[in-house]
Parts: sequence; C-alpha cells; structure tokens
Amino acid sequence: MAGKKSGNASNSGNEAAGSVLGTMSGAAVVGPDSGKKVLPADLLKKIVGGAELAAAVTHNASKPDEFLRPGDDTPHIPDAGTIAAPASPQATAGTVSEAIVSDKTGGAATPGYNAVGGNLDRVRVDSGRQALTTNQGVAVADNQNSLKAGVRGPTALEDFILREKITHFDHERIPERVVHARGSGAHGYFECYKDLSALTRAAPFAGDGKRTPVFARFSTVAGGAGSADTVRDVRGFAVKFYTDEGNWDLVGNNIPVFFIQDAMKFPDLVHALKPEPHFGMPQASSAHDTFWDFVSLMPESTHMLLWQMSDRAIPRSYRMMQGFGVHTFRLVNAAGESAFCKFHWTPLAGTHALAWDEAVKIGGADPDFHRRDLWEAIESGHAPEWELSLQVFSEEQAEGFDFDVLDPTKLVPEELVPLTPVGKMVLNRNPDNFFAETEQIAFCTAHIVPGIDFSNDPLLQGRIHSYLDTQISRLGGVNFHELPINAPLAPVHNNQRDGMHRQAVHRGRVSYEPNSLGGGCPFQAGSAGFTSFPQPVEGDKVRAKPEKFAEHYAQARMFWNSQSTAEQRHIIKAFRFELTRVQTPAIRERVVSLLANVDEFLAGSVAEGLGFAVPDPAPEIGPVVRPVYAPSPALSLTAYPGDGSIRTRRIAILTTDGVDVAALSRICDVLLQQGAVPRVLAPTLGAVKGAGGKPAGGWQADITIEAAPSALYDALIIAPGEASTTSLCENGLAVEFVKDQYRHCKPILVIDTGADLLDRAGLPAVLPTGDADFSLINVSADQLDEGLAQFIQAVGGPRELDRETDPPVV
Repeated sequence: MAGKKSGNASNSGNEAAGSVLGTMSGAAVVGPDSGKKVLPADLLKKIVGGAELAAAVTHNASKPDEFLRPGDDTPHIPDAGTIAAPASPQATAGTVSEAIVSDKTGGAATPGYNAVGGNLDRVRVDSGRQALTTNQGVAVADNQNSLKAGVRGPTALEDFILREKITHFDHERIPERVVHARGSGAHGYFECYKDLSALTRAAPFAGDGKRTPVFARFSTVAGGAGSADTVRDVRGFAVKFYTDEGNWDLVGNNIPVFFIQDAMKFPDLVHALKPEPHFGMPQASSAHDTFWDFVSLMPESTHMLLWQMSDRAIPRSYRMMQGFGVHTFRLVNAAGESAFCKFHWTPLAGTHALAWDEAVKIGGADPDFHRRDLWEAIESGHAPEWELSLQVFSEEQAEGFDFDVLDPTKLVPEELVPLTPVGKMVLNRNPDNFFAETEQIAFCTAHIVPGIDFSNDPLLQGRIHSYLDTQISRLGGVNFHELPINAPLAPVHNNQRDGMHRQAVHRGRVSYEPNSLGGGCPFQAGSAGFTSFPQPVEGDKVRAKPEKFAEHYAQARMFWNSQSTAEQRHIIKAFRFELTRVQTPAIRERVVSLLANVDEFLAGSVAEGLGFAVPDPAPEIGPVVRPVYAPSPALSLTAYPGDGSIRTRRIAILTTDGVDVAALSRICDVLLQQGAVPRVLAPTLGAVKGAGGKPAGGWQADITIEAAPSALYDALIIAPGEASTTSLCENGLAVEFVKDQYRHCKPILVIDTGADLLDRAGLPAVLPTGDADFSLINVSADQLDEGLAQFIQAVGGPRELDRETDPPVV
C-alpha cells in the first residue's frame, strides 16, 4: 500500500544541517560551515534528510477530505495520505547509532516492517539438552535447595534464585474471564468455497479456495475456569481469522439468540446468573433463585430459555455443536453496496447431545470431557470440521419481516432466508501451550476487517466496547494485541505507543499524524482501508426500543413446535429440574406464566411437575396481531445427523478373564478400521486371559470399570466368553454400566453369552412401544460381522430415544 507522493525538497546538505546543529548534544558547533567539517556522514544524512522531508510536505493535503463537499449528503471516502520518500534510511531514524550491531540489538529496523507480528515460530521455546537458568539467563547450579545459613539455619534473603522462582509462581495466574472462563481451543484454517467479492470485500472470502489461518475457542458461559465441561449452559463459539487485512473475530455462541435485547442489561443478566453473592453458590449453574427471578421479569428472555433448556445446552462434543454469530452484521463489497448477514457454523460430524443424567455423571467422572474430546480427536488425525453458511438479505427484506433483525432475541427462519454455504473451517493443530494460546487469546467483537460491518443491534453495540475493555483488565493493559497468539499476520503500523508490557521497539521520533518529519508515514489508507457503511440515521436521541422488539413469544413457540417429541420431553424435564431448585414459589409461577404464552402443553407439564396449577399467562405487550410461524425443521438437532460415520466415537468393550480372544480381536480390528476409539474395560488392570485361563495374546485392560463409568462412552459391546460373562454378571459396577448405557439410549451389542448380562441388568428386549429396538443388538458368535455392521450403523445414527420413559423403568 502506498500513499500519494509529494515532491522532494531540494536543499543542499550544508544549508539544511546548519539550523539544527545547536540542538544536538556533543561537540560545540559554531555554524553550518564548521558543521560540515565535524559531523559524521550518517548524522549529516539524518539531519539533512529530516529537513528535506519536512520541506517536501508543504501543507496537509488530506485536510479538505475531512469536510462535506457542496451537494454531498454524506462524507466521501478520503484519499490516501500524502507521503514523501526519505533520501536515505537515516532521515527517519531515531538515532544514527542504529547501524551499530550487537547480539542483543541486532541491526537497524527494516523499512516498513513490524517484527512484532507474524507467526508463532518467533516465540516458540524448546529446552531440550539445555541447562536450567533464571529468567535472566543465569545457569542454575542447584534447583533442589534454597540458600541457608547452615544446613539447619534460616534461608538467606540474598537467595535471588529462590525469590525469582517463588515470585514468578505467585503471579502466574491472571484474572479469568468474567464469562466464558472455561474454554478449549485449537488452530486450523478457513477455506472459502468460491469468490464472494460481489457480496463482500472481506479478505477470507476473496477467492476460490482461499485459506485463512484461524484459532477457535469453545467455552461455557457461567462457570469459572475450573468448572466442568458438561454443565447445562450456553456454549461460546469464537473464531479469530488471521486475514491478510487484519484480524477478524466472529464471537458467537452455539445458540442463535440471546436473553436480552440491549447491552444495558448485560451486567444485570450476568450478576443474576453467577453464584449468588451472599454464599457463592451454585457454581456453573442457572438452577437458582437469582437467575430465574431476573428472567421471569424479562419476557424477552423466553425464546432463549427454551433453547437453554433444550439439548443444545448439553452438547456431546464441541465438535458436534453448531455456532452462530447471533447478531445481524453487514457485508459490504468494494463498490460500497451493503447487505445484512447472519453467520452459521454447522459441524460435519452432525449435531448430537448428551442426556442430562449422562452429563451430570460425566461432570463427576471427567470434568474435562469436552476439552479431552477435542484434543484427542485432533491428536488422532480426525480434524473436526464446520461449514460456514450465510443468510444474506436486504434492508428492504428486513423491513418486511414480522420481527426486527436488530433484536438479538430473534432469529431469521431459514424458510424466510435459506442458508448459503460459503466455506469450511478445519481445526487440525492443538495448542503447544494452553496458557499462552487458549487462555491469552483475546476475542473482541470490535475486531472486524474491510467488508464486514456492524448493524445497529443494541446488544452488539455494547459488546463492541465491552469485549475490548475486558481484555485490557484481564491481560494487563492496552498492548494485549502484541501477545503472540493475538498478533495479526497483517502488518501493524500506527502511532499507538507505550503502555504496560509494550513489545514493539518503534524507530524514529514521529508518533503522530499528520507529520512531515516521518515523510507522512504511517499514512491513512483511504479507500484501501476500513470505511464504515454510510447508513442514514434519523430520529431523536432516546432511550427506547422499536415496536417490533415488544413481541416475545412467537419465535419461542416456533422453536417449541419445531422440536421432536423426545426433544420436547427433554425441555419439560429441564425446566422442572431447574425450577425445582428455585426456593421461591412466586418465581416458579412467574416462569410458568411466561411458558403459558408459548404452549399450553409445555406450561401444563412443567407446572404439574412443580405441584401447582398453570397460572394466568404473563401480560403480553406486543402487537395486537401476533406473528405466526410454521415449524422450522432446521431448529431441531435431528436436522443435522452428520455423515453416519463412527470416527472418534468412544466404544466400551466390557470383558474380563475367560473372554473369547478371537472375537475380541475381530471386534477391535473392525472398530479401528472405522476410525472409532475402542477401549477394553475390565474389573482390574493387567492382562486379560482367554478361555481356560490361557494367555489372550497380549490383550490388556485399558482402564477399569470403576475408573471409567458408562457415561464416558458412546456405545457398548459385551464381549463373548462364558467365564467372562459369569464374572461380569456378579459385578455390580458392570451391571450398572449396562443399565446406564440403556438409560442414555446408546447402542449395545452383545455376542453369544453376553446376553446373560442384559438379563442380569433387567433390560427389556423391545422398546416401551413394543417395537423392535434397533440399537440393542443380540447376535450369536457366528453372526459377529453382521452384528458389528448393524452396531456401526446404530452408533453413526441418532440415539434410540424411544427407550425413554418418565420416570425411567430401568
């Protein structure tokens, strides 16, 4: 990028040097003529070149661009700034001594280059075959003992090695995020399917097959950094695109709507959601009085509450959940034409959820379940993928909708605006260091690039400020963008200076614009840079909401009607669970009064579980003619089953001594060929013996049944073997393992004698409806391959939710 060049001034070096010599420290100078004789050549170039640069810029040529021109309604895009080329590098140097090279200083700055940005190779550290040192590089002779006055005496204050080590340890933790503190992330890339320049000039969409590096972070919202992964909660879905025109952060959630309509209420929402301040409970849970008190008085939260009580809030994996930009954004092309846009991420693995009982048990058995799942998938070479789709619509279309697209409690139904797939994200590299990358990464909704712009969504407008502000507090100052994980690949050149933890060492004496002493650099980019879309604005300055914001229940009703029978059943049970934990009866009744405006059956079922009659519906303040939406199939998790594969699925194989070794080997071979993760579970670790106590060809138990409960696995196979089955039938943990697999509607394959364990667990052979249970597969030893084929099909499909009864019979 280059600015407009002005003419070069033509002073002789002698004349230009003379007038400034009196301000230079060093040898006394009488006048310009004597200056010529005593000044080093580089110093003369610096002085003369600086004076020539200043003389070349006769005036601020960009000033007229700041004002409206006659007949213009809006400001035009300014031209690029005027620059002047220095006659030599010394002309813009801060010091001529920059040419002196040492092992620490290196050489002079490369013109026009900022070495702080770029890839992470510049900061990677490996200490292989290296001696231990202090932070100052001093080799440490003894890392076992502090310096003492006698072997039994007091520790010496002069022990600088101990003091540095302990002091650094005491300050290793930084403030965690107020929300989204618990998270996991990975590196990867976004690949654009086809050029979208007709729609947007945004760099990630600038060509067929163009790849842009990304870092994605997934998170819970309410809990602290040490809370469990599988709590019922909204999940953050944030992606940082390291584009060649700067960083773009798409900071969304796994739910397309939110609780509130205006950022003014965000602190109130979070205060209500967080542990109650008088006793600091509960952690990572919305099932308490203050949260439900708040939302019961905020009817605009009703739509979001149904999403939060749905299976969306307990995903099986980060790899199996959708992501949404939540807000309406603008796309702007090079001609300045704009369209509204919604962003959607869809996992290629399909959308899958946990059962609530399963999620609770996982939280106790493996609080890091989602983090471990993401890490292990990438480590095993099964890089998770999501497809990015856009909903694009004009302002004229938006005006015709029954809802306001600036309202973040509403979505745009796909029946109104279909999704257009535009690219995919692949996460294929785990972080090298969790703190340096996943914890220190800073996502900000304010980080956009040319071609992307904001809408007037009042929640988005507040987030633009809040996300930037919180990083300043959390990461120690305004220079968080220089942390390696946050540094853009695009070059950074501006006049921001100083602040805590500054990394950049800026060259020269100019830190302002306009300037002449730096040749006008860095200069404003003009049309090559970011320009806000010139949206017309009218109306008084007010604190109010548009009329369409007042309708709160139509889309909640659409979501409810779009769910499968099983999904509706789960929503009812989730409301009952949460509200049972609310201690104030009036709050429970207020919540049900909101649900009464959504669906009579929903409200009645929740009220019945709470032991009271359905109260009168909450007063509606929306339009007299209320919108009516048909069910939208895309709002059900069943709309995205995935590709049917069982890659990365965790399969438990229950066995013990006396197993049929040939069958066990065949089972594992087939599952591994399919990309699954089989695990041999037994009552104890160590070698598993075959029939008659014979060695089982090196088979070992991967983990014990007591250390890895059923909830951690996607499906179960009970390996054949008469002695093995007999032993498992006498093991209560094994019996309970089988029961939980059935309760959580997961596929179960039993071979030959393994069927005895089903009988011991009391599992019915058919569904409660009397129909066959496709996911409960019982085959003889000679039908093993057929049974495995049906099992693989069941694991790759949806769970057998028709097993569910309320209350459970197993």
